[in-house]
Order: sequence, then C-alpha cells, then structure tokens
Amino acid sequence: MSIAAGASVLALPGKSPSVAADAFIAEGARIVGDVSLAEGASVWYNAVLRGDSASIAVGRDSNVQDNVSVHVDAAHPVVIGAKVSIGHNAVVHGCTIGDGSLIGMGAVVLSGAVIGAGCLIAGGAVVLGGTEVPDGSLVAGVPAKVRRALSDQERADLIANADVYLAHVRTHAAATPI
Repeated sequence: MSIAAGASVLALPGKSPSVAADAFIAEGARIVGDVSLAEGASVWYNAVLRGDSASIAVGRDSNVQDNVSVHVDAAHPVVIGAKVSIGHNAVVHGCTIGDGSLIGMGAVVLSGAVIGAGCLIAGGAVVLGGTEVPDGSLVAGVPAKVRRALSDQERADLIANADVYLAHVRTHAAATPI
C-alpha cells in the first residue's frame, strides 16, 4: 500500500481500516474507522472516509477524488463497487454505488440511495435518500432525475475514467516534497 506522508489512517474502538497492499492514499486524506479499500483503490488529496457508525467499502480500482466526503449512518453503510469514480468535492452518504459508475464533481448522493452499475450522476446533482437508479442511467438535476440511458460508448468512457486514475496513482505515489 502507498500511504503518503500527511495522510491519516485511524482506528476507532473496535473499528479498524483495512487497506489492500496496492491501494493508494494521498497526502491529507483521512481514513477513519470501519473502512476497507480493495486492490487498486485510491483516495485522493483531502478526501475523508469516516466509517464510525457503519462500514465503508471501496471496490477494486475505484477512486475517491480530492475533497470528497464519504460518511454513513447506522442504518446505511456505503458500498462503492469496482471501477467507480467519485468526482472532486462530491458527498457520498450511506448509499450503494454500482460497478463502473461515475459520481460527478460536487454531486451529493444521500442515505439509502442505490445507484446501479454503469451510471453517470452529473456534476452538482442531488440524489435524494432512498432513490433507486437503474443500471446505465444518466442522472442530473436538483433533485436528481433519470434523464436517459447511457450508450455503450458512454459506459465504456466511465470505465476509462477509472483507468486514468490508476495511471495517476503511479505518478503521485512517487511524489516528493521540494
């Protein structure tokens, strides 16, 4: 695992993070409590994942970008699938996000929401608690609504975005202070 200087990985009483050997945690990121990072997962600068009253699971090759907040409540853990991108400044709270989805910059996904596989949640969207989004959907607005189905190419582009972050890890893991 690559944990940058200045990152925090903190256990709470009875709740310890689990970080895969090849996961990446950038400087300033905070991983607290019952949080698991699978193989190839990355947590970027100043993101906070706080698993205090329930668990947070970040799937294989998924990325949680700069300044993202991920939190739970006792009835709603967070499950982030494989090859998911959570865009800068998003808030993910007590929800499930399916494989190959992208949560846009500044979007908010609230407790009990279930985002299907291969979905794009547009930047700035607010997905209300309890919302169920079908696989392959484009979702936008406040409150967020399904706008249309994504094309196969658009769904492939979501996976490509996650792959870009795998490449970024190699560069940022080698960063040195000057």
